[in-house]
Amino acid sequence: MSSASAQTVDNNQNDVPTDLLELTAAIEALPIEHRIALLPSLRRVTDSSVRRRKILTLVQEALGQLRLDMKYLVFDLEATRRERDEFLGKLNELGDGSN
Repeated sequence: MSSASAQTVDNNQNDVPTDLLELTAAIEALPIEHRIALLPSLRRVTDSSVRRRKILTLVQEALGQLRLDMKYLVFDLEATRRERDEFLGKLNELGDGSN
């Protein structure tokens, strides 16, 4: 087995919960006629679990990016308000000084 395919197998096993790995091992120990009946269902459950884990990871990353974006937006809003208040103060000073 090449190192790339070995790494893929390791990554797939890291994505699969331990309970499913244990269930897979238990099914592999069954007689062939029982394995044939159970393996398609096991594969669907395993694929679904891996897919949900990937989706969860993507959602967590998106939430992290959203939180960071919100921090930048709040910072920018506060800076804009300070600038506005500064300019209004200067405008008021100019208006008071000409009278």
